[in-house]
Amino acid sequence: MDTVTVSPKFQVVIPKAVRERLGIQPGQKLQILQFCDRIEFVVLQDIKQMRGFLQGIRTDIPREKDRI
Repeated sequence: MDTVTVSPKFQVVIPKAVRERLGIQPGQKLQILQFCDRIEFVVLQDIKQMRGFLQGIRTDIPREKDRI
């Protein structure tokens, strides 16, 4: 597990292994979410990069009647 230290300016450095796995580049935006006592960083993707990400999704899953 990677750990980080908060600087006096409340900055953190994302470990290199994590940056490489997620493909994070300098200047890229991250969304920060707080859930209970946890902070999550979510990589924001350009809408053009999202094209086709639902390709192959199953649509034949039974749904509740109020969700159709």
